[in-house]
Amino acid sequence: MAGGPTGPGAVVGGEHAERAGGTSSRAGTITSGPARPAGPTPTQPTQETSMRFVTFSTPDLSPTWGAVDGEDVVVLGPGGADLAGSLADALAAGSLPASSADLPGGAARVALADVTYLPVVPRPGKIICVGVNYADHLEETGRDKPPAPTLFIRLPESQIGADADAVRPVETEKFDYEGELAVIIGTQAYRVSEEDALDHVAGYAPYNDFTARDWQRATPQWTAGKNFVGTGAFGPTMVTADEVPNLADSTLTTRVNGEVRQQARIAQLIFSIPELIAHISTITPLNPGDVIVSGTPGGVGFFMEPQGLLEDGDVVDVTIDGVGELTNTVRVGTAELPSWL
Repeated sequence: MAGGPTGPGAVVGGEHAERAGGTSSRAGTITSGPARPAGPTPTQPTQETSMRFVTFSTPDLSPTWGAVDGEDVVVLGPGGADLAGSLADALAAGSLPASSADLPGGAARVALADVTYLPVVPRPGKIICVGVNYADHLEETGRDKPPAPTLFIRLPESQIGADADAVRPVETEKFDYEGELAVIIGTQAYRVSEEDALDHVAGYAPYNDFTARDWQRATPQWTAGKNFVGTGAFGPTMVTADEVPNLADSTLTTRVNGEVRQQARIAQLIFSIPELIAHISTITPLNPGDVIVSGTPGGVGFFMEPQGLLEDGDVVDVTIDGVGELTNTVRVGTAELPSWL
């Protein structure tokens, strides 16, 4: 991709299908199977596979959502089956297909390689992030273990999808990565117990909580450093919770230009996913489509010696076993507001 600032909806490369389980070429076209015309085409569901949902756009479709089925996306939102206006709406209505066998027959499809990924949930009611929630990250920051989860808010306008440029704002010289697991709420949770907490989870996705460290550390509140437009990478897809029953055994790995910077098992969270849901839902209801960004392991660039902060052109990849792979390229500039707002 050419250098220079681009908006948060820009797409880097043509590897969409590879990241969601299919294949693609660099030109963004399917490399196997018969040629297909541009735009959605009606077909039948293929064999049952793991359920992954995606929010996306194409030149022919405004922001919509669907289910990944092989090398295609079955369009379930506007422009397709129109089950609901958005993935969050489908969660709220309980209309999410439970398996590929439940996908509507004859629904329009588009090639996965031809979509532009948007944040899995572009406009959540809440994005609640958790700070210092891995022991090795706690150690590198020099903090003591907190008595309760450290919470802060990320705003929807800051989000980008997979393959979009992560925009390092011109106002910061200390731009950093934070690979994390995002938890997407499926049914309302209010004052739920740890034992019941996971019953309210729809699914999971990788998240990269890109951070302007100088803005974050300028005051005791972290909000400024966490909310520049073009810095909250979320995707590429949501895998349903039932597809990763042993999530705690999954490994989260963050790479910068191919170099492993962070690696930890989800089991190493200080406050587990059930603990986080129970704690947060004691304060405020968690509604369908709300997102919890659960914390980052040790190995962030700010605490490396010498520091390993991000520069223009750096490629950052967050992989979580069984969940997905999220890739973004860093560009220095001023982010444009996303078109889906």
